[in-house]
Amino acid sequence: MLENWVVVPTCLPVVLRRCHACASGRFRANGKFRVNANHKLLDVWLLVRCTGCGDTAKLTILERVNVRSVRPELLNRLHENDPALAAHLLQDPAVRRRNRIALDWEGAWCLDTGSSDAPDFRDVSVRFAARIPVRPVRLIAEGCGLSRGEVERLIEEGKVVSAVRLTGKVSGDFTFTLKR
Repeated sequence: MLENWVVVPTCLPVVLRRCHACASGRFRANGKFRVNANHKLLDVWLLVRCTGCGDTAKLTILERVNVRSVRPELLNRLHENDPALAAHLLQDPAVRRRNRIALDWEGAWCLDTGSSDAPDFRDVSVRFAARIPVRPVRLIAEGCGLSRGEVERLIEEGKVVSAVRLTGKVSGDFTFTLKR
């Protein structure tokens, strides 16, 4: 029987970027946008606050874009400070590259296993609700109630098998089989 696990974000990730006012390199996003219109041109920033000094920084989302080229529903979501839109834009590789930021997902996700029984043989499908980089060993350990060392031992013995590499980080859906 196939079990379905889901990696779900619980809050917005920490933005890793150097603060210009202090030595901190961590910012918290709260989902607020700043929209500025200059005649027919529009600029949009996502506001983030430094965890060290509390200073605010702006992450560029749109820059000098014609107002008519922005979809009205997107503009409404920006004006309403939609946190789901902020989460989506933080995960956009183009936004991260433009602003030279990285994301720290530590403590910002949880694993929903949906069941509590522990059979000796499992086929598990792991789905990601967002592109959260996590080590499969950590997910398997948390979902099965094992230590990471024990999961690594099971992988070496061939009792945990998967089509994806289980030793690095993954952020996409995968399946694995556990034989105990």
